[in-house]
Amino acid sequence: MSVFSRLLGFCFNLFEPVFRLGQKWLGASRIGWLFVGPNLLVIGLFTLLPIVINLAYAVTGGVNLLPTQRPFTGMENFVTLLECRDYTDLQSCRTDIFLRSIFSTVKFSLIQVVLMLFFSLATALVLNRKIIGRGFWRGVFFYPVLLSPVVVALIWKWLLQSQGVLNAGLVGVGAEPINWLLDRHWAFFWVVVVSIWAHMGFYTLILLAGLQAIPKDVYEAAEMDAAPPWRVLSRITLPLLMPNLIVVLVLLMIRAVQIFDEVFVLTGGGPGSATTFIVQYIYQTGFAEQIHLYGLAAAASLILAVGLMALTLAQLRLSRADEAGKAKK
Repeated sequence: MSVFSRLLGFCFNLFEPVFRLGQKWLGASRIGWLFVGPNLLVIGLFTLLPIVINLAYAVTGGVNLLPTQRPFTGMENFVTLLECRDYTDLQSCRTDIFLRSIFSTVKFSLIQVVLMLFFSLATALVLNRKIIGRGFWRGVFFYPVLLSPVVVALIWKWLLQSQGVLNAGLVGVGAEPINWLLDRHWAFFWVVVVSIWAHMGFYTLILLAGLQAIPKDVYEAAEMDAAPPWRVLSRITLPLLMPNLIVVLVLLMIRAVQIFDEVFVLTGGGPGSATTFIVQYIYQTGFAEQIHLYGLAAAASLILAVGLMALTLAQLRLSRADEAGKAKK
């Protein structure tokens, strides 16, 4: 017996009296709680307790941090966030920045998800083919995923700032420099580009795994029938890849709604509120502003949680519908 095995056995023997005592007190049928107890304690302290505290802040007002010093206001925070005289005119809302952040988040999510899904699928299809240096290119596309979002944002900010590399290139060819991050349209455009560049490799990897799981004999049969490439893609590849596409779609939506890191470092939510998304609004309202409105931030986070829960339920519904469709076939 090796030294490591003896050491491991000695460590287990140290806990044997504890287990025997737990079995004596709890009984054989409830001894499992002794093992899951530490995990339940960690989940309760760092997951369930913050949720309860957040609910308490959402229904109280004031600027005090201690819950005991905050007066109960009921649904007032939610009314403040959502009340508008005319929902087609955001300036008529009591908290127009919040609704603008929702509008910007929805706009960003729709654009980013569609483009991310298209580029991820196209990249996965290319990387699934027999090309020169396939392993190298797979690593290249996945590498940005390994970088910290802050590092990604700082790299792109260095490229896009007024005296950055991109403007230096424009000046070098005789063009006028552009304030990429100070123009609301360009800032929103580059936020989408940076988010796609930073995360596309992860979703490409999921789709690539799905492509490699498709049986090769299906493609061989299509080749024998002289099926054109577009028909192979639409009738074989996409239907068999649908479970992976559903997973990627839902993950993309959840990630897009929660976008914060890259935008906060790259644009800070500006110019104006052009790139202020809902998570950044929560951060600014609860922590960054001079007056910390914890109740509004907590209420906004609950609205975000409801949206994420809806996306999760949509994923389950789509997955079950896909499984039901396969069962009927």
